[in-house]
Amino acid sequence: MVLAVIGAVLGNRVTKLLAAVPIAALVAVAVVLLGGSSAAARRAKPDKVHAHASAVARVLRVGTYRRIAGQFSTIQAAVDAASPGDWVLVAPGDYHEQADHRANPGPQPDTTPSGVVISTPGVHLRGMDRNQVIVDGTTPGPGPACSSDPSRQDYGPKASDGSSLGRNGVLVWQANNVTVENLTACNFLTGSGRSGNEIWWNGGDGSGQLGKLSGFYGSYLNATSTFFKDNSTAAAYGIFSSNATDGTWFQTYASNFSDSNYYVGACQQLCNTTLDHVQSEYSALGYSGTNAGGQVIIENSEFDNNKDGFDTNSQNNDDAPSPQDGSCPGGAISPITHTTSCWVFIHNYVHDNNNPNVPGTGVASNGPTGTGISISGARNNTVMYNRFVNNGAWGIILVPYPDTATPPAVAHCQGGINTGQLCLYDDWGNEIAHNTFQGNGFFGNDTNSDFGEITVTAAPTNCFHDNVDSSGTVTSSPANLEASKPRCRETASTPPDPNPSLLNQVACDTQFFASLLPGGSSPCTPGSNYPKATGVVMHPLPSGLATMPNPCAGVPANPWCANGSHARTRRRSHHKTVTIPAGGTRTIKVIYPDALRFRNDRYSGAIRISGAGAKTVKILKRGSVRHGYQYRVTVRNSGRKPARVTVTAITTRR
Repeated sequence: MVLAVIGAVLGNRVTKLLAAVPIAALVAVAVVLLGGSSAAARRAKPDKVHAHASAVARVLRVGTYRRIAGQFSTIQAAVDAASPGDWVLVAPGDYHEQADHRANPGPQPDTTPSGVVISTPGVHLRGMDRNQVIVDGTTPGPGPACSSDPSRQDYGPKASDGSSLGRNGVLVWQANNVTVENLTACNFLTGSGRSGNEIWWNGGDGSGQLGKLSGFYGSYLNATSTFFKDNSTAAAYGIFSSNATDGTWFQTYASNFSDSNYYVGACQQLCNTTLDHVQSEYSALGYSGTNAGGQVIIENSEFDNNKDGFDTNSQNNDDAPSPQDGSCPGGAISPITHTTSCWVFIHNYVHDNNNPNVPGTGVASNGPTGTGISISGARNNTVMYNRFVNNGAWGIILVPYPDTATPPAVAHCQGGINTGQLCLYDDWGNEIAHNTFQGNGFFGNDTNSDFGEITVTAAPTNCFHDNVDSSGTVTSSPANLEASKPRCRETASTPPDPNPSLLNQVACDTQFFASLLPGGSSPCTPGSNYPKATGVVMHPLPSGLATMPNPCAGVPANPWCANGSHARTRRRSHHKTVTIPAGGTRTIKVIYPDALRFRNDRYSGAIRISGAGAKTVKILKRGSVRHGYQYRVTVRNSGRKPARVTVTAITTRR
């Protein structure tokens, strides 16, 4: 059914180009399989980011922290004053940074307006609290941070044609070894420029070249948007790198984007990028990686409640050169996979990516709802030791990617099949191994399963082995992929499989052809059913996202920090020791010392019980006394002998 419709829509153009009608139809539909976006064996760690240090690194402080004022009131002013190797520390606050509204917005192109621009190499930007240091894209004024009020949104400076360019949040522009840590960026919206990115390491977006940004690190970051009017202005990307190499993102969270929460692209086989302990929710794509290959590691992370959880793809666009190829540079062997594949998706949790009510723009908006991972025209990637749970359509899908758009001057269909009308990238050489599946394919449509595959050219085969399903049977489309393709990268024994049944279901799920058909809806196989969008829902940031344990770690001594710790941190304790008979209980009074004096600052209290058999029965606050807060702690000795029990109250000023 879908094959006939696609043929009617596209006419003879694709038929003549690709000769075989089933393959032509496959190619036409595969364009919807999400992956596109225009916009490692070695694991980089925080101490591996090489700072371009000045003789003596300075600490430039923004805002007021624990009653000690910094030298600057805006982040941009401190960044402008920074030299290579300097630190910019930011106190908790709501910062409406507006570098893009000043007369000289920065060295980046005029079409890349940004609230904060860092173009000095080796600068370290760090907030003192991940959840309370907010780089806010809304306009200054009363009201909550990251306001969803339409009147508070800032659509950026005007272009020459009068359109709004949109805004980026923190832009690292062609500067090596810049770190951004421990803060939140929100509500930087899309416009007619290169915009809508909350935190962006940009080595020359659209240039097709590398070499102007090497070394980047981001940790304890939040990126989100609270505002949605329509997809033309929706925030597009959360944490983003383009034309950049040698980077790590660690302990980050992103949500509510119209393209993807995380983006790594345009870095050829030289990305050398790691995502570790990231969480991605409520977006069209949890991750997008166009033409991002070589050493890329995504590990220990969670992708959930997106439309499509994760995508990596080849594309003939301004993220040139293509393709996406996970092969180790120079034919090296990965110490993780022990093969020539250095692109590794490992120890991740991919679940419940069934959400159609997310923002969505461009190709990303056509993603198949209910998919854990899409591998689109991508090669030589390894997906191993992950959990795929409750993705209603497919846990993993491997498909070709045909790019029908007119390519920019920097793109020449490298690695693809150039027909003159489109650039076709097939998927091959990918390994799906040792994964655990549970509850995938519950939409119940034909081909919905743990994993599915479409191939159109004779190439090194994808392979599937040692995967398990909690039901006892791994499901796939075509059936029995584990039996038919257990060995990787074979070229002679396995012919391509256009898999028209899977093709039909993908067309039904995505409704890609709805706008092209008189009836306004792509046909589905009778009985097929996929979730439909009923309205975009923007979700708040989760509470309690872990902030950096010690934001002064590694920072030179300064009024906010001394010797790598908070300068004014104080710890006081008060304890009492008593003897409790076997099986008996005692109520012991202890005081949190100095808690009254610290009450206007952040402090924490802890009560510790030590002694054989000691068990806390009840802790009751009895109010304030001269030196702090008094607590009555009832302790039971559950042992068979009398025990000396110590109760200690500890007050820590942070």
